[in-house]
Amino acid sequence: QVQLVESGGGLVRAGGSLRLSCAASGRTFNNYAMGWFRQAPGKEREFVAALSWSGATTDYADSVKGRFTISRNNANNTVYLHMNSLKPEDTAVYYCAADPYPSSWSRDHEYDYWGQGTQVTVSS
Repeated sequence: QVQLVESGGGLVRAGGSLRLSCAASGRTFNNYAMGWFRQAPGKEREFVAALSWSGATTDYADSVKGRFTISRNNANNTVYLHMNSLKPEDTAVYYCAADPYPSSWSRDHEYDYWGQGTQVTVSS
């Protein structure tokens, strides 16, 4: 089992920045690929970003490319999502997810472990 706890969400004005953190505990963190997803009210959960166990390979949704950066620190079992140039349409609950071998990083059903989510609200 892997337990994931997100933090760092909040209210920010458009154009601002936030850094989300996801702290992992349980099984060996550095064996897992990690992803960030988000869900806005009335919408389905969507892929935001993901990275490999080493952090060497990353992937991003087109809507966040150039604005968001995913990273990880395996020494402290944490994955981060650095969000810059935030837009009102980025408002959502953000979830981190973990899986040892996701067949597709962008599909939420490929991940076995999920955090409880953290709210990000971007005002215009």
